[in-house]
Amino acid sequence: MDGPCAIGRLDGDGPWIGFVLVEGRYRLAVGREGESVRTDPADDGLLLAMAVAYFEDVLDEPPPAMEATHADLSRLVRNVADRATHAESRRLLGEAVDSIDDGLAVDEVIGRLVAARIRTATEQADPLDLLRERAEALMRRS
Repeated sequence: MDGPCAIGRLDGDGPWIGFVLVEGRYRLAVGREGESVRTDPADDGLLLAMAVAYFEDVLDEPPPAMEATHADLSRLVRNVADRATHAESRRLLGEAVDSIDDGLAVDEVIGRLVAARIRTATEQADPLDLLRERAEALMRRS
């Protein structure tokens, strides 16, 4: 991944939301075409919320040139798994990565991601609300 990966748009013509890898850590990335990309630190709960939103397909289509792939999401979840400090979290995240890599049905992938996210999340439960809140706050800054 050379640049930001967009998982979707908050609204049809609104900003895209996604992630970017910077110095070995994933960050929240938000932007509009023709504008500079804004980034912010992302904890594991937010990163997993992005993965859930991507597979739930709850966002509008991202810009095609920046669209995240299953491989991008697998790397993101693997990055979270590599930092997990609890054995149960590592196991759940490993199952989520395997389900993505194995091309399991979307419901199976989502189920594994949600189970892993519940174990790691410290923020609000609804992934879409969390993403919208963080993206809108980031767009207001700068």
